[in-house]
Amino acid sequence: MSDRLPHEKGFHVSWDQIHRDSRALAWRLDGKGPDAGAWKAVVAITRGGMAPAMIVARELDIRTVDTISVKSYDHQDRTEAKVLKAPDAAMMGDGEGILVVDDLVDTGKTLELVRRLYPRAHFATVYAKPQGEPMVDTFITGVSQDTWIFFPWDMALQYVQPFRGKD
Repeated sequence: MSDRLPHEKGFHVSWDQIHRDSRALAWRLDGKGPDAGAWKAVVAITRGGMAPAMIVARELDIRTVDTISVKSYDHQDRTEAKVLKAPDAAMMGDGEGILVVDDLVDTGKTLELVRRLYPRAHFATVYAKPQGEPMVDTFITGVSQDTWIFFPWDMALQYVQPFRGKD
C-alpha cells in the first residue's frame, strides 16, 4: 500500500503541450479516413475532447464538427456512463467516416458506450491509460493507470511548496 495520494502521481499538461500533442494526433490520422483518406466529421466527447477535436479538425481541414456529451464522473466518483447530448443522427449513422476525439481514455467506459452507439467510427485520444487502450484506435501518449493527468482547463497558477523543505 502506498502513502501517496492519487493526485500526487501527476502528469501536468500545459496549453502548449496539449496543442502539440493534438497536432501530433492529427498528423497520425491524416489520410487514414475511409473516403480516399478523408473524414466526414469530427465528434468531440465533451468536455475534455473539445480542445483536441478543434485542433484536429483545423489541422485536417474538417469543417463538420459536433459533440457528444457523456457523463461518467460525479466529481471524482465514477458513475454509470450515460449520454446527455448526442450528435446529429443523420450525420452519424453507424459512425462510418466519423472521427471521435477525446482528451484521455482512462477506464474505457465512456468510449465503450460511444462505440456501442457508433461501432464503425474511429476513436482517437491524445492520452491513453492501459485499462482503456482497447477502446481507442489511435492515441499519442500512454500513461500509467495510477497517473492523474492535470489538463490546463482544470488548473490555475498558484504557489506550490517545495517537495523538500519550506523554501
